[in-house]
Amino acid sequence: MSQYRQIFRDGLWDNNVAMGQMLALCPLLAVTTSATNGLGMGIASLAVLLLTNTIISAVRGVISPQVRIPVLIVLIATVVTLVDMAINAWLHDLYKVLGLFIALIVTNCAIFGRAESFASKQPVPLAAADALAMGLGFTWVLVAVGGMREILGSGTLFANASLLLGSHFAWLETTIIPHYKGILLAILPPGAFMALGFLIAIKRLIDRRLPSDSSHGLVSIQPHG
Repeated sequence: MSQYRQIFRDGLWDNNVAMGQMLALCPLLAVTTSATNGLGMGIASLAVLLLTNTIISAVRGVISPQVRIPVLIVLIATVVTLVDMAINAWLHDLYKVLGLFIALIVTNCAIFGRAESFASKQPVPLAAADALAMGLGFTWVLVAVGGMREILGSGTLFANASLLLGSHFAWLETTIIPHYKGILLAILPPGAFMALGFLIAIKRLIDRRLPSDSSHGLVSIQPHG
């Protein structure tokens, strides 16, 4: 149980994909013009992480070390293609908004990094837990950055959620500041950098106030096989 607790702590906070590892910043900065877009991209990335980590962990024993990297790339590309087609089929409006960035998940260093450094060395339950933790950690940062930019840019939160994510997400749509004209800079590219920098600064301030623990990290989890 302590292993799973550490995995989720790392994924959600200590070794967060965006704020700890500083990976996957291209989609994070590009698509987070709203919290809805961030949530959609986060769900897609989470699905890819969960599927790839689980599959790679399950077949790790039959993959030859000489061809491990090409096999991992092919598996990740296959899963990304399936997720891309699924979003196009069932969430077409979201697909039109995210566009090329769904397909570009295949080049996401975070996806390949977790596959190579963790899933290929761990049993399926731990690999799936790591994927879930890293995916949720990445998703909350996407939503936080998108939410900050959307509130400052238009005064709303999760605008058009019912159109992009489906009618079940209509309850998320909120007007935070009525009759608000907005700050254009917030929804332009510089706004993404400022929002992410603000979150990273908050994380570091919180980390300084938390008691240090030299045992942090997944290095304590010994590989199997």
